[in-house]
Parts: sequence; structure tokens; C-alpha cells
Amino acid sequence: MGKIVKVSGPLVVATGLKEANMADVVRVGEQRLIGEILTMTGDSASIQVYEETSGLGPGAEVVTTGSPLSVELGPGLIENIYDGIQRPLEEIIKKVHGNNLPRGVEVPALDREKKWDFTPTVKPGDKVVGGDIIGTVQETTSILHKIMIPPRMKGTIASIESGSFTVTETVCVLEQEDGSKVELPMMQKWPVRVGRPYKHKYPPVIPLSSGQRIVDTFFPVAKGGTAAIPGPFGSGKTVMQHALAKWSDVDLVVYIGCGERGNEMTDVLREFPELIDPRTGETLMKRTVLIANTSDMPVAAREASIYTGITIAEYFRDMGYAVAVIADSTSRWAEALREMSGRLEEMPGEEGYPAYLSSRLAQFYERAGSVSCLGSDEERRGSLTAVGAVSPPGGDLSEPVSQATMRIVKVFWALDASLAYRRHFPAINWLNSYSLYLDSLKPWYDEHLGKEFLQNREWAMAVLQEEASLNEIVQLVGKDSLSPKDQITLEVAKMVREDFLQQNSFVDIDSFSEYDRQGRMLALIHSYDIQCRAASEKGGSLTELFEIPAREGIGRAKSVPADQYVAEYAKLADEMEQQINAIAEKGEEAL
Repeated sequence: MGKIVKVSGPLVVATGLKEANMADVVRVGEQRLIGEILTMTGDSASIQVYEETSGLGPGAEVVTTGSPLSVELGPGLIENIYDGIQRPLEEIIKKVHGNNLPRGVEVPALDREKKWDFTPTVKPGDKVVGGDIIGTVQETTSILHKIMIPPRMKGTIASIESGSFTVTETVCVLEQEDGSKVELPMMQKWPVRVGRPYKHKYPPVIPLSSGQRIVDTFFPVAKGGTAAIPGPFGSGKTVMQHALAKWSDVDLVVYIGCGERGNEMTDVLREFPELIDPRTGETLMKRTVLIANTSDMPVAAREASIYTGITIAEYFRDMGYAVAVIADSTSRWAEALREMSGRLEEMPGEEGYPAYLSSRLAQFYERAGSVSCLGSDEERRGSLTAVGAVSPPGGDLSEPVSQATMRIVKVFWALDASLAYRRHFPAINWLNSYSLYLDSLKPWYDEHLGKEFLQNREWAMAVLQEEASLNEIVQLVGKDSLSPKDQITLEVAKMVREDFLQQNSFVDIDSFSEYDRQGRMLALIHSYDIQCRAASEKGGSLTELFEIPAREGIGRAKSVPADQYVAEYAKLADEMEQQINAIAEKGEEAL
């Protein structure tokens, strides 16, 4: 037990903690506020308190729990809403009968009274190792929760029972190699700052299908990959992340509202239960874990929130699921890190951020990956995809958080406020964004979508880049002074932007676009480009070529129902060829 000698905001210095260790969780003062030891000097400890410290003063007692900040992992995580240190917000509201989070409240992360139907998958006498699945619980209609042996244990199943149990009741007795017996409940704990182990990490080779054409076709992220969404205020970061959470072909989403505005987090809490999961037809919450640490909550808990979220995600990854972690936003997490660093009187780095900002960001993103899960089951593979939003002040991407993130992640979706104001959604700037996964994903694209898919993608990118350089000339001399080839380039680039890249998130048909549909749409536009250039060389009128009915049909192609688009696109391609050939023949006759 120690005594407080100094209080500086969320930082508390206490002496008399010789028995404590770095990263231990402590209880501070009469209200037993939760804190974590950051540094130790002799018997003096600097403690980061995760709750409001007003009223604390020198002389108050500090008691160490002897264990690091950990999360509870087991049935009951899904559909729950936690704060940054895994306190269940809905349960706290029921307990205190109010909307404000009181200090020192102690509510377990997983419900201790709810019973879950446990079905064993092993029998007494079976040898098991860490990560082996010993039973299952149907947690929601979307997720079968797999109960695993804790990573560092192995032995023989002495006994196992089926039936209804709470998360703390023993479901299995494990006899370890030294003869000792361990009672295993359905719940296990894991320290948040330590990545959960796995057998092997593989290079990501399968794309994460998001249904957003600019993401899937132009700047794809792989399952088990890392991506960042930087953009200024009002450019649509949160909207983009909501779209990813809803449409991505992952089994589970962990959404971390890290320092978000309260009203945006409220939108998430209201929207997600109402959104229908396209994979199951159930509410999206059936495969979602929400962590809400809004900007008015204590700064220290914001710093811990992304570790809490990614540890929960790793737990489901270890079951063999594809998981997406969406952190909104890492800039506000970095601000919390800067504030704590300042109070610890550490030497500041660029713009006041601590010198270890880059390494902390890397520690977060490096926990993503496509892995072979622990256990004797060779086939179990899981993936964890990390997507972080970055909110640079004033949209300045040269600031430290954006630069550090760009050095780590392999996909960069640069949001553009000017596109957002023009109602172009997703407002991703195709000239500033990039994806480094294209080479590793190429075999998948070639096998499933054909070699022409990436060829059409390269052509479209070239057209958009050419349009950017032609626009400078157009501003000087006007569009009519351009050559026919350049005028076709501008028209086709407009089609790529407006008919392909732009999506309407309020129209169900257009808010999600599968890969096959994307490939066929882009092939139509490419075919139009090739045929227009051929017709132009034969003397065809550009005005007529740009006004053919099929041109308007391509513009409406994204609103064709999902069960009709294959036939409609084939019919449109035939009509387009006939209409362009007719104009080409007319041009040849005129010549």
C-alpha cells in the first residue's frame, strides 16, 4: 500500500509501492479509482488514473492489484458497449440509474449471472494445447463463440460438462503435465498491451471486399492488412468507416470510438442496431463490439482504448474468424499520449508529441495480420484487419501522426474535403491515395475476376491522371481547342469519376457493389473509350458519340438491381457497339 504525494490531472505520484511492478493496475483513494503504473523510481510510482482525479490529494492510499491492465474474454462480448478500459456502459447505467459515469464504479465486463449453453467438442482423456477449442457457445445468430484453452496451457482433459453455465463457472478440468489440475471457466483474461500469440503470420493475399468501388478496385486492402483514412473535418471519415463496418466481408467488427465527439458516437449507437447485416439479415450489432471513449471522458482511458479493442479482436481472430478493427480516430489517441507524456515531463518530440509516437502506432498496427491460430488444428486461420482514421489539424498531412501512420500502413485512403462538399461519396482523392497490396493480391484477382480486371484498373488510373494534367490546359485555352483524343479522355474520365467511383450510400442497390459488378462496369467504360477512339479516327462526330443513348445507360448502370445487372450490362454493351458503329459509318461516308 502506498501514499499519494502529488496529483497532476490524471497523473498521480505515490510512494511506498516497492512491491508493485511496472504496468500494474492500482486502486487510488477512497473511491478506488482505476489507475496503471507508468514508471517506477525506487518505491515511487507515476500512475496514470483512468478516471477524473478532482478531490484526490496527498496522503490518499494507493493499493496495487498485482496484475497489468487486462480484458475479460468470453461469451457476452458481442453486442456490448464498453468504455476504454472495458467497463460495460449499459450495465453501469442500470446500476447507477443515470446517464453519467460515476467515479470508482466497479462492474465486471462480462455478465456474471447470465447462463450460456456450452457444447463440448472434446472428451475426457483428449490431449490439448493452448488455443485448442474445447467447446462452443452460440453467442448470437451470427457468431459461434469458441471456448479455447488459454494460450500458455497444455495437458489432458480430466473432465468436461455440457449444459448452461455462467462465464465464471467451471466447464472443464485440465490435468497439466506436472499432474496439477486447473479448473477452466468459459472466461479468460489477457493483458491489453501484450499481443496474443499465434503460430505463423502469412502475407495477406485475399482482398477485403468492402462494396466501395474506389476501395475494392482502385485501392484495395487485404484481409489481415492495415489501412488509414486521413482527412480534415467534414470530409467523411466516420461515414466511410460506417460503410466499412457494414459492408466488409468480415465475421466480426470491433469499432473503437477513440476520443470521438459524443454526437458521432451516439449516431453509431443508434445506427448500428438498425442496420441490417447483408450477410445474415440480422441487425449489425449481432457481430459488433463497440468501445465508446468520447472526447469528454478521461484522457488516460482514451490512450488505453485502442489496446482494449485490438485485444478483443485478437481473441476472435484466434477462433479462426476474419475480424476488422476500426479506430476512430488515432489522432485523438495520439493527443492523449501527448498529454500524458507532458505530465510525465518527458522530452517532447515534433509538435509536442512524445518521441515514441511512431513506435506506439506501429505496435497497434503490427497486431494486424493473417495468421495460423494456436492449437493442434492445422487448418484454423484467422485475420485481423486494422483501419484507423487520422484527423490532421486543418487537413495538414505533413503533421507527425499522419506521417508516422503513412510509414506504417500499406493502404492510404486520402479523403478530400472539396470532394465531400461536391457530394462525391466516398470522398477519396484518387490522385493522393495508394495501396501497396496490389502485387500480393494480383493472383487472387487474376483467378477470380480475370486478368482484364487489373488491366482495366491500370487504364482507369492512367485516364484520371491524364485528366488532371489536361484540366490545367483546359483552364487556359478551353475544352474545344483540345484534340479529339484529349476530349474523349476528358469525357471518359468524367464517366469513371461520376458513373463508377461515386456511390450513393442512401440507395441500397448502389451502397454496396460486389466485385463481379465492379469489373463489368469498368469493362463497359473501357469498351466505350476504345470504340469512341476508333469511331473518331473514322470521322465520327464527338458530339454524337458523347450523346448516344448507351452513354446515358452506362450512367444508370449502377442502379440496375443485383439480380439483373449481368444481362443488362451485356445488352448495354451490344447496344453501345451498334450505336457507335452507326456514327462511325456516317463519318466514313462524310469523308
